[in-house]
Amino acid sequence: MAPQRDAGAGTEAELPEYAGHYRLESCLGSGGMGVVHLARSTSGMRVAVKVVHASYARDPEFRGRFRQEVAAARRVSGAFTAPVVDADPEAGRPWMATLFIPGPTLSEQVKRNGPMGEDRLRRLMAGLAEALRDIHRVGVVHRDLKPSNVLLAEDGPKVIDFGISRPKDSELRTETGKLIGTPPFMAPEQFRRPREVGPAADVFALGSLLVHAATGRGPFDSDSPYVVAYQVVHDEPDLTGVPESLAPLVLRCLAKEPGKRPTPDELMRELRSVAAAYDTQVFTPAPRPTGEDGSRAEVTPDSAAGSGTRPGRERPVRRPSRRAALVAGALCLAVTGSLGLVQVFGDGSDPARRTTAAQSAPGGFGAWEAVPAGKGAGMPQCSYGAGRLLCARPGLVFALDPADGGTLWRHEVDTGPRSEPPVVSGGLVQPALDRIGALEALDPDTGARVWRQDPGRYDGVRCVGGMLLLTRADGTVTGVDASSGKTVWSHPVAGQSVPYFSAFAGEPRPSAYATGPVGDGSRTRVTAVDPATGDARWDEELAGALTPVGAADGSVYFVVDGAVYGEAKAVVRYTPGTGAVRRVALPVPVSQAAAGVYGDTVYLMGAGGSLVAVDLAAGRQAWRLETGVSRGSAPVSDGRHVYVTAPDGRLLGVDAREGRLLGQTRPRLGAASDRVPATLPEPVLAGGHVYAGAPDGTVFGVAGRDPAAW
Repeated sequence: MAPQRDAGAGTEAELPEYAGHYRLESCLGSGGMGVVHLARSTSGMRVAVKVVHASYARDPEFRGRFRQEVAAARRVSGAFTAPVVDADPEAGRPWMATLFIPGPTLSEQVKRNGPMGEDRLRRLMAGLAEALRDIHRVGVVHRDLKPSNVLLAEDGPKVIDFGISRPKDSELRTETGKLIGTPPFMAPEQFRRPREVGPAADVFALGSLLVHAATGRGPFDSDSPYVVAYQVVHDEPDLTGVPESLAPLVLRCLAKEPGKRPTPDELMRELRSVAAAYDTQVFTPAPRPTGEDGSRAEVTPDSAAGSGTRPGRERPVRRPSRRAALVAGALCLAVTGSLGLVQVFGDGSDPARRTTAAQSAPGGFGAWEAVPAGKGAGMPQCSYGAGRLLCARPGLVFALDPADGGTLWRHEVDTGPRSEPPVVSGGLVQPALDRIGALEALDPDTGARVWRQDPGRYDGVRCVGGMLLLTRADGTVTGVDASSGKTVWSHPVAGQSVPYFSAFAGEPRPSAYATGPVGDGSRTRVTAVDPATGDARWDEELAGALTPVGAADGSVYFVVDGAVYGEAKAVVRYTPGTGAVRRVALPVPVSQAAAGVYGDTVYLMGAGGSLVAVDLAAGRQAWRLETGVSRGSAPVSDGRHVYVTAPDGRLLGVDAREGRLLGQTRPRLGAASDRVPATLPEPVLAGGHVYAGAPDGTVFGVAGRDPAAW
């Protein structure tokens, strides 16, 4: 939608001047319950801010609905959704901000250009099916999907204004209040059984929306909303003008009984051939401008990858580029998500040379993107060691040059999902410590196998301080020298029945931490083990059900209740040198928290998108940001920024001091985009750059100093 000045509901279109820290610049539109403004954050990021009309701000029932709306928006994330940047449902004038996405609504597009052709309709249907899948996956039902709530953005359709009842959208009432929805796009059960509305109602609305896109009218057409309501419940839809190839599928969506309608996943399977070749310019066919040199770098896989082979050095090859897109956001209340492309410019000459970004980076680190092992097969899990990026995907371990993404070597391993990256220990690459079986170690320069050992049956392994610690079901722990594969010691750990270890990088004297419940589980026994000998360095009982999440400056950090009850309720710092314990309770628990530690701050990433910073020095929660992603990796920080990987391949950069979202890369979804990765790889920090893997098989690097430029 194009910004408008002096538009909206009276003077409220221009006032107030600010919503929170966001300066309201112009009006995008006005509805029955509020005004949507184009606004800018303090850093200059464009957002769409919806400010509620003053009359509804005084209505307690409406405030409750708005709180539910904000909560729903925060839970939804994906390639067809955008994060809620900020919100304050308790303000004098409640408001919510999302990233701004330029583009017409479907209603505006059809009104301006007439009905869509068959190819566009197929792609629209595929895109909306994917959007509904993401919305329903987190337990949200839209209930008001209609042409004005679908934005046709540059990279596909975006669903906005979900889960809302707009008081002036309909004059129809139920016994419990205003009807939720817009009659021409509502399902029969929304009229008959409004309290039993489920995800199938959104599929019905999708069918009605497709008829509108194909014909310019709905399947049930009348000037009277009451007549339309009767038609929706009792009459057959009018599909005249809908392409014959789509009519049967649209008719199934418009089934009177919810159970007879296809699910979004079933729709996607029907349309898979279209969705797999999704044309990102289908709605905006104008050509895109190129970057400075008209190209960007990509690394392609060698077709002859083998065990321990070192192919001829692979360098980025060139292909036509697309301009770095704006991180754009939907109208407020949106479940939309167009995300910025990371532009990687070539050097303008030899395709075998490093990218421009890599050449300008000191110390051999650069910005690039590569597909070193082919598309698909899951998100690469990477770490940094021995001067290179070490990455793993099912069946393959490979090393990349952090300067330009060139593949240094590949090594085949057993197939199967990967939950951890390869690591360097004892001067060698340990390629598959997340796989139970024979152990091996590789030369970091060539990928050639240095040793291989079969240690017999074991149930867990952890790499700590040049040692591999193997735990067996009887409680025996075996210490294996990572440089030689030879067993150094083997015995139980006192006080721990079957110890499974945690370990953290950066400790001057690395320890392996084992925990176990004491008594009724209200206390936890924590043992720090010397990996070289298996002896306990210290052993302590601490209050609470604790999970170790990091170590820094002589202290160990824990979350309370996170592993036991699924919600982190507090953060604990224990300093063994002094015995001091500091506990900071969280104002709101963080569900399924993944944690990272930098200095005296613990960062928690929760299911539903909550990113929380807890300052142990100050003894308080420093900030909480609702990122809008459905879940995220463990946060990683360099002190200035916090970085998180999202399931759709985005890398998010957040201001570590204030908790502001500064920037994010574009989504990089794989072919199996209906599958959520079991383990999200942590971003890797090296040489002032951030490296990450994505579901489409890409490994990419960006400069860490300025996430807003991503």
